Amino acid sequence: MHVPVLLEEVINYLNCDSGKVIIDCTVGLGGHAEKILEAIQPDGFLWGIDQDDRALEIAYEKLREYKNFKLIKGNFGDLEYLSQEYLIKNVDGILFDLGVSSIQLDEENRGFTYQKDAPLDMRMDKSLKTTARSLVNRLTEKELTWIIRVYGEENWANRIAKFIVNERLKKEIATTGELVDIIKAAIPARARRKGGHPARRTFQALRIAVNRELDNLEFGLKASLKILRAGGKLCIISFHSLEDRIVKQFLRNNARGCICPPGLPVCACGCKPKIKIITRKPVVPHQEEIKSNPRARSSKLRVGEKIN
Repeated sequence: MHVPVLLEEVINYLNCDSGKVIIDCTVGLGGHAEKILEAIQPDGFLWGIDQDDRALEIAYEKLREYKNFKLIKGNFGDLEYLSQEYLIKNVDGILFDLGVSSIQLDEENRGFTYQKDAPLDMRMDKSLKTTARSLVNRLTEKELTWIIRVYGEENWANRIAKFIVNERLKKEIATTGELVDIIKAAIPARARRKGGHPARRTFQALRIAVNRELDNLEFGLKASLKILRAGGKLCIISFHSLEDRIVKQFLRNNARGCICPPGLPVCACGCKPKIKIITRKPVVPHQEEIKSNPRARSSKLRVGEKIN
C-alpha cells in the first residue's frame, strides 16, 4: 500500500484551504493529491503531473470522485512549457515529491530494484529511449565511473565500472540480477559488510542518469517561480543528498537578492530576493512515521514562499 511521506507537514506548509490552486508535480499514486483535494474543497483546483503512465492511471482511479482536478502526462522538468500549454499561472502552492515512486519499486519488471531479478530498464517514462541496459552496455569505463561516483556517491565506482566493462565483453548485461552480481564481485567483502546493500548506490546512479533527474529538478524549480503567485508556497521532498543540495542551493540563491561582489558601495546587479525560506532546517519524519513507513527514513522537506 502506498503511504505518502510527510503528509501532514505538506498539507500544513502548502496552506491548503478552500479555493487554493495547487500543483502536485509528482502526483504518483495520488497520496498527497487526495489529501490536498480534500483540503481545498469545494472551490480549489489541483493540477497533477507525472511522467509515468501507470501511476497516472492509478492516481485517476483514486481521485475520480473529485471534480476539481486535472492530471497531465509530463515531466516536471518541462513545467514551464506545461504551464503555458495548460494556461497554469498564479498558483498558490507547488509540491515536488522527488525520487522513485512506490509503484516503480514494487513492479519488478520495471528494473528499479536490486532485490529482484528483472530486465535492466529503470525508465520512469517508458517512452524514453535510454535505459539502464543501454547505459551499462554502451558507455565507456570513464563515463560509467563518473556516473556511479557522482550520482551514486560510490567509493568503489572505478572498480565497479571496470568489472562492468570486463563482464560485457563476454555477453551483454541484460538483467538487474546480473548487474548486482557484478557489483558484489567488484566491491571487496569487507566493504560489503556495512552501508546497506552493495548495489544501492550504483542503482541510484543509473536511475538518475536514465531519467535525467537532477537536470529536470533544476528546470522544474526555476519554472516554479514563474507560476507561483506572491505568497505562494513551494514544498520539495528530497530523498538523497544530491537532490537536497540542489534544493537547498536554489532556495538560498533566490532568497539572497543582490549578487554584487563584496565591497561595492551601491548595488549594481539590481537583483531582489524572490523567495523567503520558511524552513531554515529541513523537516524530517518523526520516528512513528519511519516505523510505519520505512521508505520515509531519508526524506527531507524544504519550503519557500514566493515574495513580491
